[in-house]
Amino acid sequence: MALNMESLAEATSGAIGSLLSTTILYPLDTCKTKYQAELRAHGLAKYRNTLDVLLEAISSRQIPSLCQGLGTKNVQSFVSSFIYFYGYDFFKKLYLKKSGFKSIGTRANLVIAVAAGAFTVIITQPLDTAASRMQTSEFGKSKGFWKTLSESTWSEAFDGLGISIILTSNPAIQYTAFDQFKQRMLKGKMKGNREVESSPESLSVFSAFVLGAVSKCFATCITYPLIRCKVMIQAAESEGDAEDEAELKARKTISGSLHAIWKKEGLMGFFKGLQPQILKTVLSSALLLMIKEKISKTTWVLLLAVRRYLFLTRTRLKSS
Repeated sequence: MALNMESLAEATSGAIGSLLSTTILYPLDTCKTKYQAELRAHGLAKYRNTLDVLLEAISSRQIPSLCQGLGTKNVQSFVSSFIYFYGYDFFKKLYLKKSGFKSIGTRANLVIAVAAGAFTVIITQPLDTAASRMQTSEFGKSKGFWKTLSESTWSEAFDGLGISIILTSNPAIQYTAFDQFKQRMLKGKMKGNREVESSPESLSVFSAFVLGAVSKCFATCITYPLIRCKVMIQAAESEGDAEDEAELKARKTISGSLHAIWKKEGLMGFFKGLQPQILKTVLSSALLLMIKEKISKTTWVLLLAVRRYLFLTRTRLKSS
């Protein structure tokens, strides 16, 4: 029971952290996504950088449109983070229990993280696709969640699923690095904490922020070409993005999007938008992990209180 409660506490605190970080950084995410989704020769590009997207929203008086799709993205972030953190923590503790090891190795950690990520992606992919299409729509012309999905086929709702599964290596690398650093930093503190009901140790706010930023930056640089391909695959159809229907259809595949980037933008096109991607993802992940570490003990205590309340209530009902 303690194992499940710990996993539930990890999932809840992680989901809340994800929800808050997504909301805070969403305008930056929209600017970054619209810039990444644009695929044109350099001389014909509408946006020179992410700042141009922001200036367009200001000049057209569409600043609120920077938050188009926020509701859908929040639901996707909360659900995916909850499932991921629960699965990751649960299977990590189960592995330690079955293997008898005192700590988990890097290889086993990566396998568990990738498995948890793949399971999460399959469940939340339609939400992710809808949010991306709303973000990349023209300012002021974004459609709601249901209308966005209803205009597509069931298979189109899962656009980018394959590449999303491959990209589970990104959070796997990030959380594995974070977890390994965290274990080393807390090794001394955790020696005397062996009681089942005691709350788990947590990092300081500053330490969690720094470790989260460094681990995410590393993971993002490695996987960025695939990240941009995913944005292009999920992006809303707009004028100038493709020459014809055949090209647009080809771009909905990993190989097609990679070929389109190479053809129109060259080698550097694979890294177009890397700087804003690093800024957004590093800040987002650092905030997520910082908030998660900050509220993990409180979440743990609240869940224990709820469990005890339900147990006492059930006992009273049985005795009456």
